[in-house]
Amino acid sequence: MKRILSLVLVCVMVLSVAAVASAEDVTLRMAVGYNNANTGLAFSADIAGEGITLADGITYHTGDLKPTWVEMEKVLSELTGNNIIIDGSAYQGNGDAAEFSKWQDHLEDVDMVLGPSATINAYGEIGSLVNLAEYADKIPNVIKYFDENPIVRLSITANTETGAFYFAPYFDGVNDIEKMPLMRVDYLQKLLDGEGEFTAEVCKDTQAPVYQPFMPTSGSIAIETPNADGTAVITLTKNYDAYGNIIEKMNEKGVMSGVEAVNMLREYIDKTYDGYYGTTRSNLFAGYDACWDADEMVALLRCVVANPQSLNGTDSIQGLFSREENSAGRRYDVYRLGGLLFGVRGYESRQDYLYVNTDGELVDGRQTAIAYEAAAKMHDMALEGLISADFMTKAETSSTKNYLPDDLGFMSYDYNQTQTILNSKLQEGEKYMAIMVPVSRWFDGTNEEGVYMRFTESWRSVKPGNAWAISKAGVAGDEAKLDALLALIDYAYSEKGQILMSYGPDAFIKTKDDGSYETFSFNGKEMPVIADGTKDNLWALASGNYTNFARRYLGSTLTFIKSQAFEYQCTHEVGKEGAAKISAAIGLGTIKHPELALTENGWYTSVPTTLPHYTTETDDLNALSDLQAQFGNNFNLFDDIVVNGIPDGMTAEEQAAKVENDWYGYEYTELKNDAWNRLLDYYEGTK
Repeated sequence: MKRILSLVLVCVMVLSVAAVASAEDVTLRMAVGYNNANTGLAFSADIAGEGITLADGITYHTGDLKPTWVEMEKVLSELTGNNIIIDGSAYQGNGDAAEFSKWQDHLEDVDMVLGPSATINAYGEIGSLVNLAEYADKIPNVIKYFDENPIVRLSITANTETGAFYFAPYFDGVNDIEKMPLMRVDYLQKLLDGEGEFTAEVCKDTQAPVYQPFMPTSGSIAIETPNADGTAVITLTKNYDAYGNIIEKMNEKGVMSGVEAVNMLREYIDKTYDGYYGTTRSNLFAGYDACWDADEMVALLRCVVANPQSLNGTDSIQGLFSREENSAGRRYDVYRLGGLLFGVRGYESRQDYLYVNTDGELVDGRQTAIAYEAAAKMHDMALEGLISADFMTKAETSSTKNYLPDDLGFMSYDYNQTQTILNSKLQEGEKYMAIMVPVSRWFDGTNEEGVYMRFTESWRSVKPGNAWAISKAGVAGDEAKLDALLALIDYAYSEKGQILMSYGPDAFIKTKDDGSYETFSFNGKEMPVIADGTKDNLWALASGNYTNFARRYLGSTLTFIKSQAFEYQCTHEVGKEGAAKISAAIGLGTIKHPELALTENGWYTSVPTTLPHYTTETDDLNALSDLQAQFGNNFNLFDDIVVNGIPDGMTAEEQAAKVENDWYGYEYTELKNDAWNRLLDYYEGTK
């Protein structure tokens, strides 16, 4: 018996030695990150300094892998049986386009590379990148995710004949609302709430009215909305026969005092909603049962800018503003809010200005008159002084970045978590929070006259950039390296991997005595709670900005799936309060949105982020220089119309026709629909 046991032990030892001997060092050269040197896989000198100690108790130095990627090395080593070494030094610290440009002629020097999805597809099709569809059996978690979200699969398909795809998609949150209206609710309450009439010792006059009614001026409309505590759906009636349209009534009065404007709005709310809101009229905008629309918002803005002394004790207050008045990407949020207000599709499309119509065809919002009508109505608001003065001049003054802490601004349209952090700079009782999406008239095909409802196009899906792909030349002849990279991609889409790519390693997550995660309910799913030390790091190192902290210090949220569950926990309590109301409305179905699926009514289908264009089609699209110049990053016609009005005295219909004909918008739409229809045929063939 002893002899047998000895032989067994020897065999085990031999097998163990053989296993160790068969393992090899596999180095993955990763030219990936987010958009600068501080958001790569390894710590930059700016972030690490002389050494930085995080909540895991480890001190990191310049060049060290960030915690997420230290953990990924361990995971991949276990999955592959090899000693995986992640080398992040190849990353040049660029955004996706510049980073790929650096490597496109030297792909043999890297194994994984960052790039815009359209560029990745183009280089994949000429054979430079690995076709992940050929390795579907090695990425089962990815394939499962695609099956559950068809638009995701369609968004990354590069070739409708082969089904090729070359990158793992990036989600900055998924299947959730992205941007929302934000408002100083304490100002709102000062103006609208309470018994009796509003009074003020000092106020200004409203400006001569320019904006005209958008909503009905007579009759009534019924709106489905959450009840007062967000637990059920009720129907509220806007009865315009009881008082009239608030804008029409104000316009008839013309210039008036700020006090008179407030009392007109109070009376309108009381009569139009038959006393439903009582003395808490602010709930028309900020409650679970909020039911506000564009006309009511304009009336409110008139009241705000005419009563600065009552609100902030100064001579002026900005009504609607953007986070950075001279930054194109931030400025455009003003006209995007106009899309919500006036029922415009395409302003917040996942690809250019495209949306799917009720017949299942792609429509370019830039070729619809309604898009220019909406921007022109925003211009009317601007002419009344309801949009910030710095926005109109594209100035970046000392005040613009301090609208909120200096009590100078009232309302914007932006991200909830990053912006409601500013409540930490406000005084007790002051609240800057998300409010409900407005009611507007949307033409979803269910009624020829349109449907009055809440709808948002700002819905999270595949991002058009930050795609990570495998270099075919980099891994050529090295099966171990290819397997490790495929395992990396697949693990990122597993349940555990999604947590790692959002939260970082387990050391940054709160655990129970048995080692399991502490969890909380987020969008109907139990998600981990961040550790106390993580929260301390977050505020000390990134002032509470989750995304900056995760990318700069943890190395997470660089790509793949970024869960909003971590971000939600870092949201200011006031931010959570507003988000909870919007979340309840989405859950009850009173805020509608695009779906990540091919819906029966195509109007609700989210547009794929990219389409599988032939090279000749891409060349034709790139040749549409007028279209690109008028709606680019440096100049955007919609933004310009908000400031200056529709150019050359044209009507909205004439401007839309000019885009279609003079700027070859019709050719753009044909090219997009050709690719879209091929994609639909491909999808039908895979079912």
